[in-house]
Amino acid sequence: MPREISAGAVLFRRAKERPEFLLLHYELGHWDFPKGNIEQGESVEETIRREIAEETGIRKIRFHDGFHETIRYFYKRQGKGIFKIVTFRLVETRAKRVTISYEHIGYAWLPYEDALQRITHKNSREILTKAVDFGMRNGIFKPSPQTMGKT
Repeated sequence: MPREISAGAVLFRRAKERPEFLLLHYELGHWDFPKGNIEQGESVEETIRREIAEETGIRKIRFHDGFHETIRYFYKRQGKGIFKIVTFRLVETRAKRVTISYEHIGYAWLPYEDALQRITHKNSREILTKAVDFGMRNGIFKPSPQTMGKT
């Protein structure tokens, strides 16, 4: 079975004392994080930088060390099963403006609760929850119900 190795970002910006997370609306209809296949010779971080730039136009980003989460799933492309592995990192930007690529039909900057509801796939919702928990434990996000939407 063919295999794809990808890297993606839980990309956020600080807005009115709470983080907002960037979700992309893919042509197939689902909402998810920026991500893409790792090209030969690229590191996870290099792939994430490239994919964010290509998919959103955002170039100034900062990685928050310590958050590395991986999901695995199967999907079909042209009738063939593909085993996909995606490693996610927590990434911050100050940018608000997004220029989406041809691969997408929309985007949204959303606070945690809204992003959690908008994300299409369960494994991506779990990644967002883990990223927020990591951010709260490590002082990246302020742990209050008003700013996070979590209790």
